[in-house]
Amino acid sequence: MSPNGSDLPHGQDGVGGTPLSRRPVRRWLPRALAAGLVLVTATGCSYKDYPRLGMPTPATEQAPRILSLWQGSWAAALATGVLVWGLILWSVIFHRRSRTKVEVPPQTRYNMPIEAFYTIVPILVIAVLFYFTARDETKLLDTSKKPQHVINVVGFQWSWGFNYLENVDGNAATPKKVPSEISEIPQNKLDWQKGEEGVYDVGTAASKDPDTGLPGPTLWLPKGETVRFVLTSRDVIHDFWVVPFLMKMDVVPGQTNDFQVTPSRLGDFKGKCAELCGVDHSRMLFNVKVVTPAQYEQHLKDLAAKGQTGFLPSGIATTGNAKNSEPKTT
Repeated sequence: MSPNGSDLPHGQDGVGGTPLSRRPVRRWLPRALAAGLVLVTATGCSYKDYPRLGMPTPATEQAPRILSLWQGSWAAALATGVLVWGLILWSVIFHRRSRTKVEVPPQTRYNMPIEAFYTIVPILVIAVLFYFTARDETKLLDTSKKPQHVINVVGFQWSWGFNYLENVDGNAATPKKVPSEISEIPQNKLDWQKGEEGVYDVGTAASKDPDTGLPGPTLWLPKGETVRFVLTSRDVIHDFWVVPFLMKMDVVPGQTNDFQVTPSRLGDFKGKCAELCGVDHSRMLFNVKVVTPAQYEQHLKDLAAKGQTGFLPSGIATTGNAKNSEPKTT
């Protein structure tokens, strides 16, 4: 026998002497991988046809867009994973070390097509994800359309206040100018109109919803009507998060953030602060009650009847670069 085993029989199946062939496997495996990628990524299904992958059922007209982006990201990650796992298994199975051959296998280096492939493909993947993310973010943060309701959400350690900018008494003459409590909010975000004397609600860490018994104050919203949330803080950074809205936004002292949603489902939902803001951060909870427009209007009248008219102080004034980027409009 030769030292390197070259005189041993190779490629025999040990029965009829037929040379072993891996060509059938080499043919169907890439096809199977390609078919799997097509099934995962090229279907025309809507977000309802996929599992929510840990997300709650959307409760606004904007939330399905977020859910669809979430599902698409999972599909892209799964497709990438299948490709990577397939290449790993391919290498393990078909390029394992031979028991009989001891020579070094052919080495591949400076292969420009391969190097270009594994450079360009990741760039394309990131570019596609960036495109869909930027597209959806632009839609979700668009506040150019005039909302039907504006609510100033005030975050403070460790609860929430809600200023409803509404003409509850029906008198368009009072007040004639923006009340001092909310005067520091940029007018292009507040969209205050004459006669909106407003009502407010405020909670503490010990507050509870009278209907559900859940902790925190309750924010009332009308179903099917667009609401703009104007977010301000009195002290530190908080984060306004209504879980089934599938989005959240920072509440920053000295800066005003805002976004708009249209509630699409009646019911009671949970909200919380999603930014570590101090020792009682875990108790900074609130509730959201989506009701009919008539029930919403009645709730505003109930708040006025209890003497909760006017506005809570919105918080730290917008200053510096933030104020320069958000000029007040008349």
